[in-house]
Order: sequence, then C-alpha cells, then structure tokens
Amino acid sequence: MEAVQKDHWYFVVLIFLPFLKVAVQEKEVVRLEEGMVLSCLCPWEGNLSMVSWTKTPDKDPVAVFHPEFGVAFHQQYRERIEFLRTTHMDGSISMRNVTHQDIGLYHCSVQTFPQGPWTRNVQVEDLDEPPEEGNDATEPPTPEVLKTDTELVEEQNNNLNISCNRKHNGTVYQVILEKMPHSQPWVIIGVCKKVEGGLVNEDYSDRGWVSCTDSLDVSLHLTGVVQEDGGFYRCTFSTDEGVQTTTVQLTVTPPAGGFSLSMYMMYIYIGAGAAGLVLLIVIIILAVRHRKNNRREEYRVKLHPSHRQPNFYENISVCPRQKKCRQIRNCPVYANLQTVRSHKTERRLHDK
Repeated sequence: MEAVQKDHWYFVVLIFLPFLKVAVQEKEVVRLEEGMVLSCLCPWEGNLSMVSWTKTPDKDPVAVFHPEFGVAFHQQYRERIEFLRTTHMDGSISMRNVTHQDIGLYHCSVQTFPQGPWTRNVQVEDLDEPPEEGNDATEPPTPEVLKTDTELVEEQNNNLNISCNRKHNGTVYQVILEKMPHSQPWVIIGVCKKVEGGLVNEDYSDRGWVSCTDSLDVSLHLTGVVQEDGGFYRCTFSTDEGVQTTTVQLTVTPPAGGFSLSMYMMYIYIGAGAAGLVLLIVIIILAVRHRKNNRREEYRVKLHPSHRQPNFYENISVCPRQKKCRQIRNCPVYANLQTVRSHKTERRLHDK
C-alpha cells in the first residue's frame, strides 16, 4: 500500500513539474548614461499579466505596465521612462535625463501565465568613477581619520563659498561634490561633468547652490551659514591621470559679540518655561488660600447666634392651679416640656 502511494505522488510531481518553475533572478550592470536601457526580457513564452519596476533598498516604485490598463509612472520618473515593448514578453525600459540620483539597484518583476513570475535585477553604476579601495560604502570613515586639505572657520549667518582645489594638473572629466554631516554617510550634493555637447551641472544641495566652470572647478555657495552646514566636504576629480580627492572641513562659530540664533531661542524657551512654572505656582497658592477662606467663612456662619439651635425647654410648674403645689415650691419639679403656652397661662404667670 505504501509503495502504491509513493508511486502516486511521483506521478503527480512528474505531471506538474513543467509548470512549477521557480522565479529566476538575473543581474546586469548598466553604465549611467543618457538614454540607458534597463533590460527585462522574459525568456519563455506565455501571457504577460503585468511588469513592475522598483528601486531598492526601499523598493520605491518606478514604473508599472499592464496590458489592459496601460502604464503608470512614479512622479520622479514621469516623462523620463518609456517601455520598449519590442516583443510580447518584453518589460524593458529606457531612461533619459539621467542624474546621479538614478544610480542604484533596480528590480524588474514580470508576471506571466501559466509559468509564473520572472525577475531580473539591474545595477546602474557610474563606470567613469572607479571605486575607492579600502573604503566600505556602508561604513563611512570617521572624521578623526580623514585627511583634511583645507580648514574653514566661518561665523554664523555669514555668506560662504566652498571651493575645491585640484592637487595636480590634468584633464578633468568629472567632479563630484559630497558632504559628510557629523559622522553620517557621504551624500552627493553636486556633480559637474563634460558630455558631448557641453557642460552638465547637477545640483542636489538643500542649502545654497552648486556652480561649475568650463574647467570643471566646482563651488558651493552658502547664504546665511548655520550650524548644520558644518562638517566635511569632499571633491572627487576624475582625470586622465587618475582620481584626485580634496577634503574641506567647515567649522561654524557663533557671531562675535553676540548670541547665535539657536542660543537666543534656547534662552527664550527657558525664560518662557520658568515664567509658566512661576505662574502655575501662584495660581495653586491663590487657589489654596481661597479654599481656606471659604472654609473659615463657613465655620463662622455655623457659629453665628442666629444659626444656633434655641432652647425650647423652661422651668414650668407641674401643677400651677393646685394648692398642693404651693407646699412644694421650695422643691420644684422640672420637666422638659415644649414652650407652647396659651395667652391665659402667660397672664397668670405674669400676675404672680
């Protein structure tokens, strides 16, 4: 019986084995250039359901193609990406107006029927810039081990130009300006390069602007320097003699003879907090005093004569009309009787 069950499972697996294809992952390296093509051509035949492109590591959406609903692009890639569609199973795209922000790993997923999904990874790199040896991109060097070529000290709120000077002469093809703020990874803030047809200037700086000259001299112009502008700046020159690097360290100091804006705001916050605390204490003290005064006033009201309970009991003779009572006047008898008297009784008592 067990042998028959095994043969049955083997038979089922052999039948469905041609349809159980695992998603195949391939990787290709593409040079960063204008009109670059990211290839994604499914190797087998079938019905294409959807093609989607994402960019890692955050899996940001790039573009989506659907045979029935058409195409959709992320805002960053709109009017820059086009699906080639050379064949029915082709999900390749071309990209124009490229910048260094387009460098990275792209993931293409092709959904087919009945074979299933097929994926492909495409790595976009700037092959004109050779990788630095001995430097792990995931772990940037600490400021202590950086070799600084130029040190700049600037007062806060002043304007400043940061320029990189080449160490050696030679033909420059590209310059990349980077910043490392407070031991964080290097961030590209500007690129100057020569391409066919002229000079290309890519500015990614949130503070100031990056300018390039025909000789590929790059400068960063900062207006109203703040503490966050301090840190390390690095220019990497790609020349015919190799790669040259220049590092600039910027230190931002408070204005001379006064306080910086951050210190001024800090003092304002401290003063406002202290004033609020004092106000809260005063309110609590006044509330406690007011409550005590109310309690005293209530106690005084309770002790006022008008609010005391009257004594409705008096010394009244038990038998005012009998003669026997006259004999025992010297030894009166007292009783707690409510003082409800008639007018006649009051007159008799008055006459006596």
